[in-house]
Amino acid sequence: MKLDQSMKIGIVGLGLIGGSYAQGLTAEGFKVGAVDVRRESVDFALENGWISDGRSSVDKDYIGQFDLIVFALYPKTFIRWIENYQQYLKPGTILTDVTGVKSGVVETVQKMLRPDLEFIAAHPMAGRESSGVENARKEVFYGANYIVIPTEKNTPEAVELCEDLGRVLHFKNISVLTPEKHDEMIAFLSQLTHCIAVSLMTCREAGHLAEYSGDSFRDLTRIAKINDEMWSELFLLNKEQLLGQMDLFEQAFCKLRQYIQADDRDAIREMMRNSTRQRVLFDKKGD
Repeated sequence: MKLDQSMKIGIVGLGLIGGSYAQGLTAEGFKVGAVDVRRESVDFALENGWISDGRSSVDKDYIGQFDLIVFALYPKTFIRWIENYQQYLKPGTILTDVTGVKSGVVETVQKMLRPDLEFIAAHPMAGRESSGVENARKEVFYGANYIVIPTEKNTPEAVELCEDLGRVLHFKNISVLTPEKHDEMIAFLSQLTHCIAVSLMTCREAGHLAEYSGDSFRDLTRIAKINDEMWSELFLLNKEQLLGQMDLFEQAFCKLRQYIQADDRDAIREMMRNSTRQRVLFDKKGD
């Protein structure tokens, strides 16, 4: 099933990512509507021409017109939305999401969903330090990675539609993972890096650091300016995977500390050379 411009697309949740979806899809010629509890967010998207219409509450007739709905909500809020409002969706509606954790979300939603609806999970690997629809930019997706997370309950047509959504939004690389593999990868690539940035930013008083720092500290702590409501929920929903990745990082950090303490320059240099090799490989794969 291809994404067709005759489809009416709904965005539930007009934050940074939901707003960027709305802006990007409208720019590609799709008719996009939205629902967000903040009337100010709906009005902002309307004023900027990112959506053709919108609501600040779930209206039965309004929500029932969409062929495809993108849920840009926190995981628990997404589940509650399905519990409360799925009866308003028309038969055949395809649902997808942007949620940063899949285990415990995908299975729960698919289990409770009406048999005439289908949920195909996705994760756009893109974002900015600032939240809110005011900071939405369709360009945040350009060249970024996009992950589709199907299960045995998904049809090939829905998977194709979800992949096509990523292509329309100009993601560079589209991958397919299981919910379990997705959460393992995300724990390392995203959640662990945010944990490191938060720890680095809070391990000492930062008031005067800007007067002395170079690019290294700025680069490493860029993501420390964090949405605490969202990320704390994601950390705890993916607790076991994240703790495992934190242990992995701690082992490597402690190894480097031991080398420094022992004045073992050869071991330090070898670890650095390995780091350089791994980064070169990473850059090649990214290109």
